Amino acid sequence: MATYEGKLISPPAGRFGIVASRFNSLVVDRLLMGALETFRKQGVSEDRLDIVWVPGSWEMPVTAKRLAASGRYLAVICLSCILRGETDHYEYVASQTAAGVMQASLATGVPIIFGVLTCDTLEQAFHRAGAKSGNKGCEAALAALEMANLFSQLNTICKND
Repeated sequence: MATYEGKLISPPAGRFGIVASRFNSLVVDRLLMGALETFRKQGVSEDRLDIVWVPGSWEMPVTAKRLAASGRYLAVICLSCILRGETDHYEYVASQTAAGVMQASLATGVPIIFGVLTCDTLEQAFHRAGAKSGNKGCEAALAALEMANLFSQLNTICKND
């Protein structure tokens, strides 16, 4: 029985895209720094990374889809922070951003990693951006590398599809 799994032993050749939201930049900047540091530690040089800034989470799916559809990237990461407020706005933005990112990934066949924090408070967001709960930007970069390696394997076995 053949088993396929993305590994982190060596980064695949190619580029990675990062879509980052300017909204809640105090948190997003920390997520981005975590992702960049992880790529560096894994042997991915900065010249293989493209960062695209968007106003907020709402603009992420269409931007990620455009990057993924270009054929230029092994994987795309979306980094953002959506904080619950006093209205239903949070529910709409969070759910539609998640759905849009998934649709973009399915439509393009390129892994698009959901590194979007959806938190009740700024304190919770800081915990997930490098404080008590690790850095979800680091985790997103690792997921992108793992998926890129996995898809490299799958591309080899799925050529007849």
